[in-house]
Amino acid sequence: MEEIKDPAGNQPALIEYRNVVLMRKDRLALNNLSLSIRLGEHVAILGPNGSGKSTLIKTITRELYPLAGVPNSYLRILGRDRWDIFELRGFLGIVDANLIEAVNYYMEVGVRSVTVREFILAGFFSSVGIWPNMEITPDMEEEMRQAMELLEILHLLKRNLAEISTGEQRRTLIARALVHDPKALLLDEPSSSLDMRAASELRKTLRKIAAGGVSIIMVTHDLTDIIPEIERVILLKEGRIFKDGTKEEVLTSEMISGLFGASFEVIRRDGYYYLW
Repeated sequence: MEEIKDPAGNQPALIEYRNVVLMRKDRLALNNLSLSIRLGEHVAILGPNGSGKSTLIKTITRELYPLAGVPNSYLRILGRDRWDIFELRGFLGIVDANLIEAVNYYMEVGVRSVTVREFILAGFFSSVGIWPNMEITPDMEEEMRQAMELLEILHLLKRNLAEISTGEQRRTLIARALVHDPKALLLDEPSSSLDMRAASELRKTLRKIAAGGVSIIMVTHDLTDIIPEIERVILLKEGRIFKDGTKEEVLTSEMISGLFGASFEVIRRDGYYYLW
């Protein structure tokens, strides 16, 4: 993936929000939100349901847009205010479980099944599957195989996506997001619906990706999703930043209890954090 620099030759922030306000129907989902995430930084965004976590991700992927006309307000990705959505998806690897639901819908209405190979290659075209007018190059095939090898799912190449386990589907989604060699991987509740073994395997996979230099931006409500490579945690509550800092500063019993409005004890073990 090409490198983006500002006119002075410096690398801009991966994501920069200033005074961002966003309404979802009649509800204030983001309330004068300001934050900046650097390229190469690994960040977890933690908060209860309704705190604005998923809304934040959807503003990055351009599924939702902030209110216009707010003074001194902007949202920049890699230093730019405006993006072609297909160009943006080449820089950001988006792990969206809704894509699996789209494949399942195809199966239900009898359109056709989608193999793991097709689904990952379709990431180059931002589509659900491969269609006759899409040209698959040898380079695309090689990028796909490398991503599948990293995720340890090459044996699933010819399987139908709807027939593999939920954990395998989640790793397939990540492989699809990585085929572009993105600057960052965006994950929304990555371990949801996974059993304990699949969630553990997913965390090991994310650690490999983080060690490879791709930024990890993870939205979650589960502390155990926060892999040791993630050093910064942003707590969201009611559309505002409740706390932003290092794990040691943020993942304390007092902070997490205040965030969720209940009494919790936070325990650290082997680089991971748990609630008690």
